[in-house]
Amino acid sequence: MNKLCYKEGMMKMEDSQIKEENRKIRYLRFLVDFSILSIQQEDLSLEEALDLVEDVKRAACSLFPGKEEVFELIYRPRFNRVLEERYESQVEREGA
Repeated sequence: MNKLCYKEGMMKMEDSQIKEENRKIRYLRFLVDFSILSIQQEDLSLEEALDLVEDVKRAACSLFPGKEEVFELIYRPRFNRVLEERYESQVEREGA
């Protein structure tokens, strides 16, 4: 009987960990989507937009410690595309 209670307790703990992980993922997705919309629609300078991207990256690393490279692989290209579309002339001058 003790093994059954232990197993049920572990399943509940795993369930709550999965729910927490899903909550963090949804929150990060919201932050990224909202930030992209802000870059596209608000009157931000290129510098402000770049700061916003770095703020989202810090939030992502806070939610998922040690996963900085995942941000760079998944979200950085998405942000870069939006930045290039929105600040095309400024990005070209900065790169030259």
